[in-house]
Amino acid sequence: MSEQLRQVLILGGGSAGWLTAGLLAAEFKRKRVAVEVTVLESPDVPTIGVGEGTWPTMRDTLRRIEVSESDFIRECDAAFKQGSKFVGWARDDGADAYYHPFLLPHGFGDAPLAAGWLAAADDQPFAELVCPQPHICEAGLAPKQITTPEFAAVANYAYHLNAGKLGEFLRRHCVERLGVRHLRDHMLEIQSKDNGDVAALVTREHGALVADLFIDCSGTRSLLLGQHLATPWVDASTVLFNDRAMAVQAAYPTPEAPIPCQTVSTAHDSGWIWDIALSSRRGIGVVYSSAHCSDEQAEIELRRYVQRQLPDAEVSTTNRIAFAPGYRQRAFVGNCVAIGLAAGFVEPLEASSLVLVELAATALAEQWPNDRSEIDMLARRFNEMFSYRWQRVIDFLKLHYLLSSRAASPYWREHREAASVPESLAERMRWWHHHAPSRYDLGRVDEVFPSASYQYVLYGMGFRPCLPDAPGGAVDYFKQNAALTRRLLAGLPQHRSLIEQIKARGLPTD
Repeated sequence: MSEQLRQVLILGGGSAGWLTAGLLAAEFKRKRVAVEVTVLESPDVPTIGVGEGTWPTMRDTLRRIEVSESDFIRECDAAFKQGSKFVGWARDDGADAYYHPFLLPHGFGDAPLAAGWLAAADDQPFAELVCPQPHICEAGLAPKQITTPEFAAVANYAYHLNAGKLGEFLRRHCVERLGVRHLRDHMLEIQSKDNGDVAALVTREHGALVADLFIDCSGTRSLLLGQHLATPWVDASTVLFNDRAMAVQAAYPTPEAPIPCQTVSTAHDSGWIWDIALSSRRGIGVVYSSAHCSDEQAEIELRRYVQRQLPDAEVSTTNRIAFAPGYRQRAFVGNCVAIGLAAGFVEPLEASSLVLVELAATALAEQWPNDRSEIDMLARRFNEMFSYRWQRVIDFLKLHYLLSSRAASPYWREHREAASVPESLAERMRWWHHHAPSRYDLGRVDEVFPSASYQYVLYGMGFRPCLPDAPGGAVDYFKQNAALTRRLLAGLPQHRSLIEQIKARGLPTD
């Protein structure tokens, strides 16, 4: 009979390593499972320090690992995020804009909202007609009140955060509150068993570290899964062209300046620019394709945007990042599983990187194998699940480019060429010409992007399907949404005001 798993070793810290450690250790604590979690972190390998946007799932993740939301907001420069605003994605003149909010459309699934919008009000943006959140964001309001308990919401929300501070905050919490063992040391070599499993990581100061399960959070180097186990790479560069990013940090003009409550993504000729508002500063970065744009031209685009948005702002030096869009064919091989950048990365659009970390670590924690004999079964389930998720993420991100009418540069024209569009997306696009996206298009209860997200992007980008006439009901929901919007606009505080109150007083804990 196989022995129970008692030791798990995570190679690498940062957001991925410490989120994984926290979720595992908290689950073991709840279930009273005697498994020791160790994080091995090289003292000389810096974290990338971007990835500052999250999904609403992060609230549940932080709650699961027993973090105080008030402390998290204070220590990670966090602010609230209520969705994404896309500027200039549809047309060359850059005059278009739409929202992908976190709240579901009001009445979604109960009435033919898309058909009703087309029939009665398609002069108003779809998201603004069916959801209060775009109006909340435009007004600069927070998604909750100071009396709303930690992690509870009036309007669904995620966070903008300082990724470097998040890693440190999670490290302290995991070590001090959850009993995670932390080793700062260099890995010198990897030892294997006869069956191909990883046996131990040999370090400079602590010798051979033996474990039952190894988790690769070593970032894009993918030291265990990619280099040692030589797991094949699935290239996504023929679908999503971006492979470079540059980021800067920009100061607010005054300490009282409003804090935007949404990620702003602004298109340029060869990519797009993110603008993420933290409580202390804004993180701004340009994403581009090196086949269509030089580094010099990309930096000009970035600096021009910063000057336009924050004239005379104090700006940090440029952080340059190269990446290859794609993912490992299998994330779980033998007794090694990769989580985070070690498993793959496609691009920063829609902030899918951290949520895939959360999903992977949660899936591992909730399905923790009893012994080695169950690891292979778990690996098959895990690999099938995440292969599907990577494909759906790529499809959803590609949708943003496929729908664009921008034609002034080869970058946008080539994104619409049939050879670059996955057949899974092309088939859905043919269907959506006569049917609104629904739960029948996406077959899993835990889809990364639900059908409502597809509706927000499709109709925000100008896609106009030929839908059957609305049989009624949608107009009533439009009126209800308008009434709800008025109530929320009257009752929610300014975003910066709430952040300052939380720093001073904290949120209720029950």
